[in-house]
Amino acid sequence: MNWLKSWDNNHIVEKNNKSGEYLFILSGNYYFCAMIRNLFSFFIILFFSAGITTAQPFVSTSDLFKRTDGNFKAGQFKITQDRALDTLITRYILASGNRKTSEGTQGMDGFRIQIYYSSVRTAREEASRARAEFLSKFPDIKSYEEYAEPGYFMVRAGDYRTKAQGYKYLLLIRKEFPNAYFVPTVINFPDLNIK
Repeated sequence: MNWLKSWDNNHIVEKNNKSGEYLFILSGNYYFCAMIRNLFSFFIILFFSAGITTAQPFVSTSDLFKRTDGNFKAGQFKITQDRALDTLITRYILASGNRKTSEGTQGMDGFRIQIYYSSVRTAREEASRARAEFLSKFPDIKSYEEYAEPGYFMVRAGDYRTKAQGYKYLLLIRKEFPNAYFVPTVINFPDLNIK
């Protein structure tokens, strides 16, 4: 077998005289340069992707409750806590600010007792009648007439933070409205001045 060898900076070309085939053998220098080029490309991509995916900016809880009366020292105290805990509290406060009740006021997660729910053609009138009947029998419990797309009318009563808090009212209401049940919803803030 006769082999012709030709040398180049990056590769070796060998030719078999009998078959006329060329065989390219890459040298170690070429592999090293290609590896450096690939590593460089990898680190460039890693650097730019790290810049794009930066974490959310740190906001402390105290930044949410700044005083506007100009007296920044009055009532000031310092809380030392982990930054991760401060971030969680801040996220909870910001997320809670977006909760709106069906009336459009700011509220919190809780439960109401649903006494009427329908989408029939006369549902609006039936909901009004059900609410009027509820108000005549339970004047101390707040009731709400609500509408939900695509045409559901409902009457809900009470603002309860937990099911346990509203369970005794559910039992009272079920005596007059046997199909009443709890529904999770955004409720009005409870009145803390009740004794």
